[in-house]
Amino acid sequence: MKALIVQNGFTGYRMDIFHTWKLFYEEVELQYAEDDAKQGAVHAAEVADNSEGEGQPQWRMTLTLEMQPDTAKANAHVTLESLREDGERYTHEEARKLNSRSPEGQAREIKRVLCSTMLQVLEQLTGLSMTWGILTGVRPTKLMHNLLMKHSREESIRLLQEEYLLSDAKAKLLADIAERQLKVIPDLFEMDNEVSVYIGIPFCPTKCAYCTFPAYDIRGNNGSVNSFLDGLHHEIRETGRWLKQAGLGITTIYWGGGTPTSITAEEMDALFVTLHDSFPAMDKVRELTVEAGRPDTITPDKLRVMRKWNVDRISINPQSFTQLTLDKIGRHHTVEETIEKFVLSREMGMDNINMDLIIGLPNEGVEEFRYTLDETAKLLPESLTVHTLSFKRASKMTKNRDQYEVAERDEIGEMMDMANQFMEEHEYVPYYLYRQKNMLGNLENVGYSLEGRESLYNIVMMEERQTIIGVGCGAVSKVLFAKETDADGNEHRRIERFPNPKEPSVYNQAYKEYLDKKLKLLDEAYALPSKTTG
Repeated sequence: MKALIVQNGFTGYRMDIFHTWKLFYEEVELQYAEDDAKQGAVHAAEVADNSEGEGQPQWRMTLTLEMQPDTAKANAHVTLESLREDGERYTHEEARKLNSRSPEGQAREIKRVLCSTMLQVLEQLTGLSMTWGILTGVRPTKLMHNLLMKHSREESIRLLQEEYLLSDAKAKLLADIAERQLKVIPDLFEMDNEVSVYIGIPFCPTKCAYCTFPAYDIRGNNGSVNSFLDGLHHEIRETGRWLKQAGLGITTIYWGGGTPTSITAEEMDALFVTLHDSFPAMDKVRELTVEAGRPDTITPDKLRVMRKWNVDRISINPQSFTQLTLDKIGRHHTVEETIEKFVLSREMGMDNINMDLIIGLPNEGVEEFRYTLDETAKLLPESLTVHTLSFKRASKMTKNRDQYEVAERDEIGEMMDMANQFMEEHEYVPYYLYRQKNMLGNLENVGYSLEGRESLYNIVMMEERQTIIGVGCGAVSKVLFAKETDADGNEHRRIERFPNPKEPSVYNQAYKEYLDKKLKLLDEAYALPSKTTG
């Protein structure tokens, strides 16, 4: 979809305009009349006269913003006109009072009224209804938590519906999740004396077509596994030294990747030894999870190591129970292997198992997803995470988009409804949620669990209420600074993101340099004197 954008009374907000259009169209190209005028190119009226030319916009969207300082109101008016002979025209107008006293807060309010007005015009054009309204961010539950700090549940739901145009079902889902998170972690907003730790092990048997995580063939040549493990042991030891110096405890530890169980049982055991030798008060860690997502990496020896070190949660991820789908997306294991390793894990004492399922995988529709749910019902893990397929920019699937046939929006929505019904029937409750760009159907990823089996790490990581220290390849640290209050009385925290190198060969050469920079950032956030590592 190509469109000409005309802005009257304001400039900027271009990313917000773009993301609103992207909710409705997979391919979007926006041209700005302001740019054309500056470059001496085609003016808006001239574009209309030449609209049949190749590459010309099909629509002209005129956005007008009028500020009323005396009443502190912002009036937005959007008109969408076809640049073809059919002369289609859609319009919507909205006025909102600006309640913020700070320039930043008012800018956010203006953004909301512009996006709301655009959204309703584009809904008229397409006939589509956006259940998430104008929300495009990854963490909508953070917004709900912030609202619940000031308002009742009912008022928070109403504000999301009126100001962000969420459907009743999505607003209530966010409220349910936020309330459950506070039930599971009552001190969610008071965790400054602890951190969580993410351990990135970047190896997999093969890389899935949809994946953009650090996942390198463990048999490949992209850096020695032994060299990587040497660096990881060093990071763990130095991070433990820093935590003891800072007087901080650990809430959760999560082994991710990649697939951590790609390394040997002996290598896993050695890492656990270093963890327990280095980290403070391991007996007080609330949750220890190992991502064993690929069933072809699970062995009795590795399960014995995990039981020995009191791992209390693992993931075994089928994604689908249709073999043709697994073959298509590059998961070189069988459906039978998923079931066998699940049963083996149960027999060896793993009593908290998560499974991931993906809606919208290539060549899958309602019948294939129904079969996956039927097979899942025979296993009933303690938690299930239901993902909606996202075409991530760097994935093999996105780069070869024409090779993968996926379901249409309506069918994706039907599969999500099937998943919700399955969860209700089997007494799973939603406990965390996040969204991604380019998700099929503009939907969401939701984590469900049986009562009391929620993943604590998933909650603290997604809600960004605690520092996450990432060690290992591709691990991203998120460092929280002290709380600050703005002119409107809202609490904010600066969050600094610090990624380790994704490629093992780069990590192996530079892990000490990255570690020094990361520890200096932590020193700054926690007001500690900086020291270099050994």
